[in-house]
Amino acid sequence: MQTLGGTRLARLFNERQSELLGEWVAQQYAIASRRGGAAEAQLRNQFLQFVDLVCAALGSSEQVDFNTPTWDEVRNFLADVSGQRARQGFTPVETALFVFSLKEPLFARLRADLAADPALLAELTWTISKLFDAMGLYTTEVFQTSREQVIIRQQQELLELSTPVVQLLDGILALPLIGTLDSARTQVVMESLLQKIVETGAAIAIIDITGVPTVDTLVAQHLLKTVAAARLMGADCIISGIRPQIAQTIVHLGVNLQNVITKATLADAFIVALKRTGKSVLGGAPAAEAPGAPGPLRGNQFVGD
Repeated sequence: MQTLGGTRLARLFNERQSELLGEWVAQQYAIASRRGGAAEAQLRNQFLQFVDLVCAALGSSEQVDFNTPTWDEVRNFLADVSGQRARQGFTPVETALFVFSLKEPLFARLRADLAADPALLAELTWTISKLFDAMGLYTTEVFQTSREQVIIRQQQELLELSTPVVQLLDGILALPLIGTLDSARTQVVMESLLQKIVETGAAIAIIDITGVPTVDTLVAQHLLKTVAAARLMGADCIISGIRPQIAQTIVHLGVNLQNVITKATLADAFIVALKRTGKSVLGGAPAAEAPGAPGPLRGNQFVGD
């Protein structure tokens, strides 16, 4: 919706800029200081830039319509501010107040300047209300979009961090899982495991579910899909961390794990993996060395057949 009064408002901004700046910065600094955000000098620069862009848009036409191309630069500026505040932990209300904090001081100046012309005062008050409401709602919309992008990126980073594939030994990989498995995370698990199998040429992959709190039909199906995908890449999987309550749950659910090797602990699974890859563990205390004789194996060492 278009409203009148753009030139008059631009003149008001220019004539009363220092007064508006003082009141606006005081409110914004109180908000920003609670969030450890912008310093006072930075807020002043943001205000001056904002006012310059608004005055340029207002002065270009007597008609005021925030949705027209005339206000593109203002929208870009507000989008940058909203995105920064979303990343800094501000709330949507605190972000919208970047715009709304100017309404009260503007109304006060209008009442003082136009006390003798109530018709013009009412018209310009309506113009300011429509314009600043549109700008405030725009900052909220951009803020929500930016916050959603931050959340999605953090979820992706957490998924990557929570699915590390570790090479225990040549030909043996381990994938410790912690937390609940869902479709999105299972996809990341599968991709990470398959990529590591390709990189290392591993023949055995141990999937440890000790840190998975519950196993239901969906989780079991996700595990079976991961095992099947690994087999297509030429690697066998061993599932470890089968606690008594999880074993009972799997039996009650009727999930078929007959073709999958399962072990109670990661250590048990590692022993099976060593046997299947033709390796063994030699342990024992160091023996006395004869002069010039080859040194003995010290501690636990892995020996290939």
